[in-house]
Amino acid sequence: MKQRLDLFIMIDACGWEIIKDRPQFLRTLAPHRRKLESVFGYSSTCVPSILSGHWPDEHHNWCYFIHDPKNSPFRSLSWLRWLPKALTSRRIVRRYLTKIVKSTLGFKGYFDLYNIPFHLIHLFDFTEKKSPLQPCGMNRGPNVFDLLVEKGVPYFVTEPNLSEEINRDRLIADIKDERIDFAFQYWAGLDGLLHRVGNQSPEIDTKLAEYEAWITQTMAVAQKHYREVNLHVFSDHGMANCDQHLDLRSKIDALGLRIGTDYNVVYDSTMARFWFFSDAARQKIPLVLQGVPEGRIMPDEELKRFRAHFADGRFGELIFLVQEGVLIVPSHMGERPIRAMHGYHPHDPQSYATLFSNTSSVPPDITHIPHIHRLMEKALERPDVKCAEPSIHALAA
Repeated sequence: MKQRLDLFIMIDACGWEIIKDRPQFLRTLAPHRRKLESVFGYSSTCVPSILSGHWPDEHHNWCYFIHDPKNSPFRSLSWLRWLPKALTSRRIVRRYLTKIVKSTLGFKGYFDLYNIPFHLIHLFDFTEKKSPLQPCGMNRGPNVFDLLVEKGVPYFVTEPNLSEEINRDRLIADIKDERIDFAFQYWAGLDGLLHRVGNQSPEIDTKLAEYEAWITQTMAVAQKHYREVNLHVFSDHGMANCDQHLDLRSKIDALGLRIGTDYNVVYDSTMARFWFFSDAARQKIPLVLQGVPEGRIMPDEELKRFRAHFADGRFGELIFLVQEGVLIVPSHMGERPIRAMHGYHPHDPQSYATLFSNTSSVPPDITHIPHIHRLMEKALERPDVKCAEPSIHALAA
């Protein structure tokens, strides 16, 4: 029997508003629960913030696509503009092309072409070329996996290209063989479900029950092989139903300005990020945005408060954020509406995340999702571990 196992299980999009009225969820396994404030951004921001303990303005893993034609890796894709839009706007086609492009470019992190127009894709760079789930995977600074390697702690980490069930079984196998002392399991299935059915569907209870059964199974095995098992289950954000759609693109297109000459823009699902290259764009676009009641321009002071301000304008010189429940559609994320979305203001009700623990000793100052990293650091203060090797599954990933 080994001395101790620290289990960190992230359930994507399992927000506070989703579980606050479900007191039975993990009540036996992890009865100590609290509400956590998320960070401003999407999972592209949240996951790196959790894994590094740093904020967006420190690790620079914020939004995926940015204006950077000089360093764009997509210039060779310009020929795709000649394919009919009826074909390239289909999600199944985009997913197929995404796999080819990711392999060709050697990207290691999450990558999706989404709905970026192919005649404009040469204007953009993609910011997650490395995987935050691996050592040296951050755009800036270290993450927990760098610390695990440095300390020689054997660990398990989810392989995103494999199913949740396979990752569950791989972790259990590592526990049975006592190969690890630390695990980071990342389940994204609830996030996908909520995007599709919204945050009030009965399917949520079915999915949560499945996760609870998996965690129960994992803990039962762990307690047979480790004297002490510390469990932390947490999320990165919640999910808001999208009951209002905003066609922001048509309002900007009506100005007659030229993308690439006057301005560039990424229409994310809940925000629009602009870069300006002419006085006309710099004057006209903010005026239009000020007249859109479904959202507002984020002041620099507020972005600084949420640690998502970038002085060089790398992620956008102007950030327009919509109200919770509004979906920008069509957008560069998709042509068609989805039922629910995240990435709203951190203080909107559905933005808050959760933390469940089987220990009451979680410090009271663990209040934001980057603070979860402190629990991981604490877990690595292990005099019982001496220069072991990472899990074979971590190495394979």
